[in-house]
Amino acid sequence: MIELKEQKDINISDIIDSVKSDYCGAVDIFIGTVRDNLVGKKVTKLFFEAYTPMAISELSKIADTVKERYKADKVSIVHAVGDCLVGETAVVIAVSTPHRKASFEGCQYAIDTLKDTVPIWKREYFEDGSHWVFSHP
Repeated sequence: MIELKEQKDINISDIIDSVKSDYCGAVDIFIGTVRDNLVGKKVTKLFFEAYTPMAISELSKIADTVKERYKADKVSIVHAVGDCLVGETAVVIAVSTPHRKASFEGCQYAIDTLKDTVPIWKREYFEDGSHWVFSHP
């Protein structure tokens, strides 16, 4: 499951179910949520925008690398697009592997690489204004 969805359509249980496997003894989940602060400023929401065809392609490459490098059986990555309020889920990554260490490492690789390579842009909203975060290509 590699998807971009509006936040209201992200179902964490479905994502977890999508990676379950009798072959695997470990499922690691990363759930990224919107926090209420950034460098001492109160965050009110985030807005995510993506170049969808390239984002899906890059997310698929990440999943393929996790499968190859960490011997993952299944990988799901779902990222929100549009508005995300404080406390809401912005990204979910699920990785199943035969053993826990590889599952943890694969999940960490996926989120770190996503933040570096996937064309998803974030606008942070504060009580006194907003700005785009330009940490992606």
